[in-house]
Amino acid sequence: MIIGRVAGQIFMTINHQAYNARTLLIVDRLTPEGTPAGGYLIAVDTVGAGAGQTVLVNDEGGGAQQVLGCPGAPIRSVVVGIIDEIA
Repeated sequence: MIIGRVAGQIFMTINHQAYNARTLLIVDRLTPEGTPAGGYLIAVDTVGAGAGQTVLVNDEGGGAQQVLGCPGAPIRSVVVGIIDEIA
């Protein structure tokens, strides 16, 4: 699992069918303290997260496919939660 902050959304006109009707987010990685860790990932949104929100990302293909119910899909990362607070 990765903690990150949503930097923006990706829009595509041509894509694999597994991405149809799914929102892709650019997520900047954060440390457990909530500071920038460097790097980013692109994740499928399942919780309605928006720009600037802190999120929890499952960055493991098999788990992402399970969450989405798409076995074999070319999806590695999925946003699984919006974090309210890191204490």
